[in-house]
Amino acid sequence: MDEEPEPEPIMAAPPVMMAVSGNGRGHLNLATSIRSLRLRNGLSQRQLAGRMSVPRTYVSKIENEKATPTLSSLERLARALEVTVPELLSGGEKSRQDEISELVKDQFVAEILPFVSQLNGMQMSSILMQVRDLTVRPRRSA
Repeated sequence: MDEEPEPEPIMAAPPVMMAVSGNGRGHLNLATSIRSLRLRNGLSQRQLAGRMSVPRTYVSKIENEKATPTLSSLERLARALEVTVPELLSGGEKSRQDEISELVKDQFVAEILPFVSQLNGMQMSSILMQVRDLTVRPRRSA
């Protein structure tokens, strides 16, 4: 009988150091994620910086891929944007999907949803701008 040779032990590959090119492409997803979460929360860079207790220019540098946030800055960013660090790193996609699910459950939204696909680009843009204005700058009640 031929005996099968014992498999060689699998060795873990050594960690690979990844260099970030000078164009900052390694930060692209994080920068985009931070900017989109900031805008989704209706915050200016100055307001976000105020929540984090950092200069506005620091937020600008992060969003424009000129600076990489430290771990402590990531934690402050997440807290200021009302997300977890993993959500921040993934662009908040999970919470966005949760928001969409909640929105579709709304009776009014469910009723108008079939008509949304019939809107042209200008109409859609106009409606989205009005909705954004209502959510970002709530009207004062008398």
